Formats: sequence, structure tokens, C-alpha cells
Amino acid sequence: MSISSSSLSSTMDAPAEDQITAALRLGTPEALDQVRKLTDVGAMTRILHECIAYQRALELELDNLLSQRTDLDKQLSNLQKSAQVLDIVKADSDHMLASVRSTCDLADQVSGKVRELDLAQSRVNSTLSRIDAVVERGNCIDGVQKALETEDYESAAKYVQTFLRIDAEYKDSGSDQREQLMESKKQLEGIARKRLAAAIDQRDHPTILRFVRLFSPLNLEEEGLQMYVNYLKKVIAMRSRLEYEHLVELMERSSGNQSNVNFVGCLTNLFKDIVLAVQENSEILRGLCGEDGIVYAICELQEECDSRGSSILKKYMDYRKLARITSEINSYKTRLSVGAAEGPDPREIELYLEEILSLMQLGEDYTEFMVSTIKGLSSVDPELGPRATKAFRSGSFSRSIQDITGYYVILEGFFMVENVRKAINIDEHVPDSLTTSMVDDVFYVLQSCLRRAISTSNINSVLALLSGSINLLGNEYQEALQQKMREPNLGAKLFLGGVGVQKTGTEIATALNNMDVSSEYVLKLRHEIDEQCAEVFHTPADREKVKSCLSELGEMSNSFKQALSAGMEQLVATVTPRIRPVLDSVATISYELTEAEYADNEVNDPWVQRLLHAVETNATWLQPVMTANNYDSFVHLIIDFIAKRLEVIMMQKRFSQLGGLQLDRDARALVHHFSSMTQRTVRDKFARLTQMATILNLEKVSEILDFWGENSGPMTWRLTPAEVRRVLGLRTDFKPEAIAALKL
Repeated sequence: MSISSSSLSSTMDAPAEDQITAALRLGTPEALDQVRKLTDVGAMTRILHECIAYQRALELELDNLLSQRTDLDKQLSNLQKSAQVLDIVKADSDHMLASVRSTCDLADQVSGKVRELDLAQSRVNSTLSRIDAVVERGNCIDGVQKALETEDYESAAKYVQTFLRIDAEYKDSGSDQREQLMESKKQLEGIARKRLAAAIDQRDHPTILRFVRLFSPLNLEEEGLQMYVNYLKKVIAMRSRLEYEHLVELMERSSGNQSNVNFVGCLTNLFKDIVLAVQENSEILRGLCGEDGIVYAICELQEECDSRGSSILKKYMDYRKLARITSEINSYKTRLSVGAAEGPDPREIELYLEEILSLMQLGEDYTEFMVSTIKGLSSVDPELGPRATKAFRSGSFSRSIQDITGYYVILEGFFMVENVRKAINIDEHVPDSLTTSMVDDVFYVLQSCLRRAISTSNINSVLALLSGSINLLGNEYQEALQQKMREPNLGAKLFLGGVGVQKTGTEIATALNNMDVSSEYVLKLRHEIDEQCAEVFHTPADREKVKSCLSELGEMSNSFKQALSAGMEQLVATVTPRIRPVLDSVATISYELTEAEYADNEVNDPWVQRLLHAVETNATWLQPVMTANNYDSFVHLIIDFIAKRLEVIMMQKRFSQLGGLQLDRDARALVHHFSSMTQRTVRDKFARLTQMATILNLEKVSEILDFWGENSGPMTWRLTPAEVRRVLGLRTDFKPEAIAALKL
């Protein structure tokens, strides 16, 4: 069969025409050119169908547009009406614009006229002011001369001030008037200086106030401030000198009666005079040089405080012979290390400590008040404030306070050590108390000394005494706490003749109570000191130093607890030999029970009651003389001993199922009884024994899997898999093969 060339060509061009058909965009000029190029009938047919579909779409779109004609006509009509309105609006706006332009031009013209008038007015006012100034200056010159003649210096100063103000404003005129006024001003200055100096010499306070107020109008504020502050210094110096001389006179007359010499009162009066001088004269000082005048006065008066205050402190240190006493204390410590020695009387030292503390607190309160006064001023020269504050911390009074602080630390340390040693030496039993007198006495001494140190507000004093208290607690006091428990043959003394000796038992219990209460007191003391230091010391560096020392003090509580634990174990070691025979007898008790034997054990307990009776006899008699915490620890140590011994014994026995029930009943009886003896839980002590009883109660070996692993529920197994197998092996009716096959 032959194929014509035209058919072959048409067939070969079909794919290309399909591509043209696919890319055809109907409704465009290019589409018509592409259609004309088509030769394939199929492609033409597809194009025809697409054209028909495209035509129908155009018809639908045309129908849709025609359906909107009515609305469009209405909108067009509305637009035509709006256009007419817009024409009217445009005409009105053009008219308004013309009116605004006209008004604007008129306003510009008016404002120009106003500016011209204002300039003319200002020139007239300036001229009038100059005329007034000339007249006023003339009046000031006449007023100054008349005021000087009548000695009305306040009015004269006001006239001078007014003239100087006017002259500063109008410097280009009136040179003759200026020279005349300056002569009057100079005359008034001379009078003010002379009369003020005379009033200061005569201590005439009203006259001083009158003339010092003249210095501000005369522009002599700094000179007036210096003269007035010097006057205040002289007044304070005179009063302080009289107080000091009276103090020295009392020192010479008192001889043996030292209580009449009141150094604290003398220093208090000095501080009171300085503070009142600043407070009562603040208005005058502020009027002269503002708040800078107040700071200047404080600094100048502080020089008087440095001079007089340091003299009072030095006289006190000499009068109380603090240097000699501290030297005696240091030599006493040296002599004490090699043998017996006698130091200063602590009661006398305590009186000195109270005096020193009062003097130090006075100095600190005064300094804090003055520094806070300076910081409270808002408009002070930025450099003046810190410089004034530094003067308080580096003056001679501050150095004297540091000297007396050094004496205080030595005296307080000696007082603390001697009183702690005394409390230890006179230790005695206190009626109706579980501890001896030493515990309360020692911690009262430490508390008092540390409180006193904190009230000095000196961080070095606090740290030194904290360190000293830690050394006392860690050495002498802890040695005294452990002394009773180190006695030989303590067990024989406790159970002399086979019966507990009440006196010995009370002494041992009290020694342990001392350790228990001391560990609590240390923590209370630490907490109290921490709170008090937080109120006094605010800088991070000081707080860190205190925190470091307090952590060492807290460690003393752990040290006392360790000593208590060792002493408690020693006491238990004297009690357990009296319980052990009953426990050893359990080894002879059989747990391979028949039903008759099990029933008989329910009536006649084989060993539990005897054991509990032994515990009651040898332990409970100590309960009334022990602290609750110590007695609980004592009972729990005995329980530990009993539980461990019973575990060992039970691991060596053979059990029937009824024997397992018997063990469970015995364990429950022990838990019930010991729970009534102590406030702490005891179930965990017998957990292993109880779990052994549970295993020995099983019907068959495989039942252990119902309680093991994921099936254990809330129970935590204390026995290892090897121990579980060993306990299962104690049952006489369980086969070893079944036990070995368990997957635990």
C-alpha cells in the first residue's frame, strides 16, 4: 500500500501544528496569521471549537456588560449634575482666595507698623529706664550719706546694693556718681568690719548678726562668712575649754572615785555645740554664700572637733590607763601559756568597755549626722562635698577613734575569753534544766560581746571578735563539752551493780544535751549576728567579710553535732551489751512452726516482749533527762543495733510458711512499740526485716514476681536480688531449682 507525499507531509507537520494550536491566543492579530498557516484538519477542527467557545464567552461577557447599562446611565447622569456643582464651588473658592490674599497683604502691612511701633516703644522705655537709673543713682548717693550720718547701716547697705545693681546694668554713664558711691561703700565696709570685730570680741550676738548681714549687700559674702564662722569657732572653743578644764579638775579631785569623771558627757556637749551652731545659724550661712557656706562652716567647725575631741579621747585613754591595761593583758596571755597568772579584773574591764563603746558611738553618730547633712544639700559645689566628707574620716579625731578602737578590741577579747573560761570553770547543774549553766552563760557572753562589737560600726572590731569567739568555741568550750564523755569506764559507772545509776545517767545525758543545745545556739547566734550586721554594714566588701566569718561560726554547729554523734554512740555502746543477751537468745527460737506452735506463740510470745522489756529497762529511764532530739537519736541507734542483729540471726534460720507469718507478726510488734518511743519514723529501720517476712509468707516461689520490678508499686526494695534468693532459700518447702530459675 503506497502513501502519497502530501499525506506524509501533512502527518509530519501535525506535531508542529499541535504546538501552534496550544500556544494560540484567540482575539489577537497574531492568532489570525497562525490559523492561516494551519494545514492539519484535526488542528483546524480544534481551533474551530475553541473559537466557538471563545465566541460564547464573549457573548456572555457582552450580555453582562449590557445588563449594567441602566446603572451606568444613572451614574453618568449624577456625574453631570456633580460637574455643575463643582463649577459653582470653583467660582466660590476663587472668590475666597482673592479675599484671603487681600487680607494677608493687609495683615503684613499692619504687622510692619506694629514692629515699628514696638521698636520705638522699646527705645522710649530704654531711655526712660536710663533716666530713672540716673535719678535712682542720685537718690542712692544721697541716701547712703544720710544713712551713714544717722548710723542706719542697713539702709546704707541697701542703697549701695541698689547702686551697684544699676551700675552693673548701665556702665557707660555716671562715672562721677560711681566714684562718689564707691567712697561711701568703702566707708561703710570699714564701719562694718570694725563694728563686727568689736561685737565678736564682746560676744554681743545680736550686734554680730546685725553687722554680718551687711556683708552680702556689699558683695563681701566670703569675708563675712569667714568672720562669722571664726566667731562660732571661738564660742565653741571657749565652751569646750571650760568643759575640758572642769573635767581635768574632777580627775584631780576624784582620786579613787572614777565614776564622777564624765568623759561621755564632755564629748556629748562638744558635739551638741557644733551641731547646734550649724543648725541654728544655717539661715545666716545660707544667706552669705548659699549652701556652700554651710559646708564651709561644717568643715571649719570640724577642725575644732578634731582639736577638742581628740584631746578628750586622749585624756580618757590616759586617765583609764588603757595602754598599760592592754600591755598587762598581752603579758598575761604570755604568762598564761607557761603557767598560772592573774590578769586585770574583768568586771573593771566591762566598765571601761561600756565607756569606750559610748564614746565610739557618739563619734560615729556625730560623723554620720554631719556627713548626711552635707549630702542632703542640693546646690553644693560638686568638689566641695566629697572633700568635706573626707575631712571627717581623716582628721585627728577620727585617728583618735581608731586608737581607742584598737584598745577596745583587746579589752573586749580579754573580757570575752575570761568570762567564757569562768563560765566553764563554775559549770554546775541547773534545777529543772536539761543542760548545765555553762551553755547559757557562754553563749550569753558571746552574744553580749558580739552585739557590743557590732554597735561600734567598725568592721575590723566585729571580725576580730567573731574570730575570737570561733576559737573559743572550737577549743576550750568544745573540750569542756566532751570532758564528761572521755571519762574511763563510763559503762561500768552507768550500770553499777547491773542497775542504771541515776546520777551518772543524768550527768552523761546532760553532757550530751549540752552538745545538742550548743549546736542549736550556734546557729541562732549566727542568724542574729547576720541580721544585726546587715543593718550596720552595707558595702558588699564588708558583707562578704562578715559572711566568711559567719560561715566558720556555722561550721562549729557541725563540729558540735559530730561530737554529739560520737558521744551518743559511746552511750549506746554501754547500753547494747545489756540488750544483746536477749537478741542472742532469738537464735535458739525455731521458726519451722506447726499450726499448734504458731497458735501457742500468739499466746506466749517467745522473745519480742523480753527484748522490748530489756530496752525499756535500760533506755527509757534516760528519757526525762534528755532533750527530745537526743532521746530520739539514742533510741534510733538502739533500733539500728537491734534491726541489724535480727537480720543476721534470721538469715541463719529455716522457716515454714507459718514461721514467715510469725516473723511478720514479730516485726510489726517491734515497729509498733518503737514508734511510740520516738517522734521519728522507725519503719525504715525495720524495712529489710519486714521485706524478709513478706518473702517468707509467699505460697510459692513464683509469687515474688508479683512484688518485684514493675509490680513493686510504691514499695522500694531494700534487699538485693541475691538476698531475695537467699531469703527464699530459707523456706523449707521451696525447691532450690525454682529459686534458681527466677529472673530477678
